[in-house]
Amino acid sequence: MQYSLNLGDIYAILTAICWSCGVICFDIAGRVLNSLQISLLKNIVGVLGFIGFLLLQGDPFPLFAQHDYFVLVVSGLIGVALGDLLFLASLRRIGSSLSAIISTSYSVSIFILAYIMYQEVISVFAYFGGVMVISGVIVGTRESPENRTPRDIYIGAFYGFLAHFFTAYSVLLLRPVMESHPVVPIALVRFSTGIIFSAAAIVYLNGYSELRETMAKGFGHVYLLAGSFLGTFLSVIFWLSGYKYTLAGRAAIYNQLSTIFIIILAAIFLKEVMTTKKWAAVSLALAGAFIVSIY
Repeated sequence: MQYSLNLGDIYAILTAICWSCGVICFDIAGRVLNSLQISLLKNIVGVLGFIGFLLLQGDPFPLFAQHDYFVLVVSGLIGVALGDLLFLASLRRIGSSLSAIISTSYSVSIFILAYIMYQEVISVFAYFGGVMVISGVIVGTRESPENRTPRDIYIGAFYGFLAHFFTAYSVLLLRPVMESHPVVPIALVRFSTGIIFSAAAIVYLNGYSELRETMAKGFGHVYLLAGSFLGTFLSVIFWLSGYKYTLAGRAAIYNQLSTIFIIILAAIFLKEVMTTKKWAAVSLALAGAFIVSIY
């Protein structure tokens, strides 16, 4: 037995850190736009970042096979367009704490789908570590939602489970493509699909004026842009790289640390109180991640 972090594990941990920082930036900036507008804006910033990265790198854009493009578009529709919308719809109904608890279904979905799709199996100890991480998240975020009807909770929970299942499925769909292509062009095609869907939805629902207003408001908020850079551009590169270079189950467990990191960052930057329950959650989740890294 020895402590071991492979490259994919490091990328997965960086994913959790970048996403957590992005969430804090979004919190500071405030909810200045509706969910669909925020989703569109963060994806636009991400795509601009991917394009800039490719231009600086100077390598030619890879030649994807027709089937690869089909997989990328389907992954974008399922994970970016549909998954994001379901997640945001869930968040509006059940609130952030219960939403964080529901998000632990992401790791479970990865375990199950990775086994079904690729016969991937990780050690029993790694599963135990995963349970510890999920338990830590539940302990740290558990609170009764206020002013929520039972209908809101049931529908919101259902949307949340679907969102995380679709996200898990969408990234695992990409594994064969990632084996022969770099992650940034993959992310570019995937998120471009999400942008097209979100922009079309805004125009269809509210007209071109709403789309112009989204751009004007969104690109005028520094924290929203910072959150988009950290939470979409950087975290997506690390997220896909994690699944490329390590087992899906291990990557999912490390990704789940993001909720714990959010608790810590919120205490530092938003002056939220670190209760005994939250410290217990952090300790439990970090211990679980340590076990995963050993086995």
